[in-house]
Amino acid sequence: MFILNVEGTIQRGGRWLIIERSTKEDHAGGQLSLVGGKVENEGFSKDLLERTLKRELFEEVGIEVSANMNYLRSSSFVLPDGREVLDIVFHCVIERGEPFAKSPDEVEAVYWMSAEEIYAHPNAPIWLKESIEKAERYVHSSTMMATD
Repeated sequence: MFILNVEGTIQRGGRWLIIERSTKEDHAGGQLSLVGGKVENEGFSKDLLERTLKRELFEEVGIEVSANMNYLRSSSFVLPDGREVLDIVFHCVIERGEPFAKSPDEVEAVYWMSAEEIYAHPNAPIWLKESIEKAERYVHSSTMMATD
């Protein structure tokens, strides 16, 4: 069985919302990351992934995003203790709020970074870079469609 995790890409002014994970975190503490978290078992439920991501964004960085999220990618990885994680990334748009490190046990700092800054950062893991690459392509294709 997988642990199910969701993350969100958010862009503003050509920069991506990135957090520095708290060093208290077991997985990837101190590394750069998208905002997100584990999906909790609710039994029968609708829009569970989207609701989880909205909750995590509010709890960790104090923002609300629109209900219209777009799927970007999925990947899997294994935690140091052997548990397997399925990670699903969505592209989101902020509706309200200005991101800040609301949950210090999870978030050390909040940054707006260009894709180039993320790719060059020594604490940016490969999975973050891959998510940003996918998000860059998505935003570019969405912009191209809007201008056609």
